[in-house]
Amino acid sequence: MTKVLTDARSIRIKGRSFLAVMLSPDLPFDDWLARLDDLASRSAGFFLGRPVVLDVTDLQIDRPQLKELIAELAKRNVSIMGIEGARPSILGAGMPPALKGGRSASDIEVQPNEPAGPAGKPAAAEPRPATTQSIVIREPVRSGQSVIFPEGDVTIVGSVASGAEVIAGGSVHIYGALRGRAMAGSVGNASARIFCRKLEAELVAIDGIYKMAEDMAPNLRGQAVQLWLEEDAIMAEKLI
Repeated sequence: MTKVLTDARSIRIKGRSFLAVMLSPDLPFDDWLARLDDLASRSAGFFLGRPVVLDVTDLQIDRPQLKELIAELAKRNVSIMGIEGARPSILGAGMPPALKGGRSASDIEVQPNEPAGPAGKPAAAEPRPATTQSIVIREPVRSGQSVIFPEGDVTIVGSVASGAEVIAGGSVHIYGALRGRAMAGSVGNASARIFCRKLEAELVAIDGIYKMAEDMAPNLRGQAVQLWLEEDAIMAEKLI
């Protein structure tokens, strides 16, 4: 006899996208972990409650090294939800699953037949947003709050308090004091910028490159400032 399922209480399955932090460690791991500890000590709670993906692409490591790295991150309350770029031979039971197809550059167009760069490697394509979207927050962002908008620019008509954060796939515009954290270009947009009326930030980041409060020039504190990325360095200047 064939049993027909007629229960109206079905299981609902949906697709949903989340913005994850991508960690790309360097060898030797001890030095990289020391830099990670420095970031965590100067920006408390940066990884707390965040989905984190570990990118080990092109790293020549074995399974014991990968397991040790994951264990060291767990000691720091960094929970890895998946691993990207790992060879199947170094993954095993009890480890986070392999991930692929992440859209870290979902708003970037790469033209075919790009001219070759040094040593015959393809030249890096300049990121160009395919579409421009934006949101406007017409109130202050208070301590403990997060504004996350990977699809485009974020404008805050007010201040961002210490302990608050703004994460944008495009640029960040703050028409008040920036006392918390602002991260622009979160999905691989190196052309994104950060603008604020008064710079008192705990941390700023563009395309994964970050700068802490104590690393910023003293003459920029309390000033109207724009920040942008040149190669692997965050540049800043006062707004006129």
